[in-house]
Amino acid sequence: MILTRLFATLGLAWGAALLSRPRQVLDALAPEFPADRAWLARVLGARQVAQYAVVLVAPTPAVVRVASAVELAHAASMVPVLRLPRYRRAASISGAVAAASAVVLAVVRSVRD
Repeated sequence: MILTRLFATLGLAWGAALLSRPRQVLDALAPEFPADRAWLARVLGARQVAQYAVVLVAPTPAVVRVASAVELAHAASMVPVLRLPRYRRAASISGAVAAASAVVLAVVRSVRD
């Protein structure tokens, strides 16, 4: 559970950054992302804050499994966006972070800590 909670804390921090400072995160990672679409990063951040708060509070195998599935779904949803030049970098970063998170969640779920 220690590893699960540690990873949930990292996910919560990343989500909080996207929620509270979407434009600054986008400027640093994907400056070509349209400024009028920064609200999308804020929505993603809100989802991550909620998701990882639940994992932090209740790191049961079922909760972690659902969180992993949500991350996989998000990663898959980024694939079609990769064709759009103004969104490509943000989509690739977001999809990669989500895919990596899904894998880490699956691993920490299987580790008894």
